[in-house]
Amino acid sequence: MALHRPQQAGPECLRREPHGRFRDECLNEHVLRNLPAARRIIEAWRRDYNGRRPHTSLGGLTPAEFATRSNKVQMENRAQL
Repeated sequence: MALHRPQQAGPECLRREPHGRFRDECLNEHVLRNLPAARRIIEAWRRDYNGRRPHTSLGGLTPAEFATRSNKVQMENRAQL
């Protein structure tokens, strides 16, 4: 009986990447002394990660750019119907 399977590249692996980045770039870099401070630090990291950083899984776009582009494409598709 195997107690541990080597991690395989796949959807589950992709879901874990942001958590690893969050841990490496936010939690390991800051001392979270109290809940209000933790919320401020985490929110700043989340905004940077989702708003300013390009993601390879989104074709080099930031999530905000991808969402805007997706909305624009959806509106163009609706106009063509």
